[in-house]
Amino acid sequence: MLGFTRVVKFCAVAVAALMLLAVPSQSQAQIGRVHAKLLKAGFIVGAGGGNGTLTFKGRRYPLKFGGLSVGTIGVASVELVGTASHLETAEDIAGNYTAVGAGVAVIAGAKVARLQNARGVVLELHGVQIGLNISLNLSGMTVAIGS
Repeated sequence: MLGFTRVVKFCAVAVAALMLLAVPSQSQAQIGRVHAKLLKAGFIVGAGGGNGTLTFKGRRYPLKFGGLSVGTIGVASVELVGTASHLETAEDIAGNYTAVGAGVAVIAGAKVARLQNARGVVLELHGVQIGLNISLNLSGMTVAIGS
């Protein structure tokens, strides 16, 4: 009987441990999918903006993008897709993002961006740029959530 009691206690502890592992932790990074269409134009100082969507926890949220870059020459449009990580709520995606980048695209070229805001949200985006844009820049981008 004593052996049976130990087995029951062991099983109860094992089940409790498995249940704790299955419960999502607040510290686990939540990831959303981002789709953005941007247009960038300028000579020395450039301006850009566009719109897109965030898909997070089964819902879609409209996004607006804005930004400024120094060192831009040309006009280009880009469609980007990727992830937004370290989200607790969809509203965490809003804010100013910074990144240092250098790129050259003539007619078409691949673009990859890794940006972060003050809340720790990291955007990792990739896509193809169409147009003429030569830049070596420190870019700032603003993301707003809503219509």
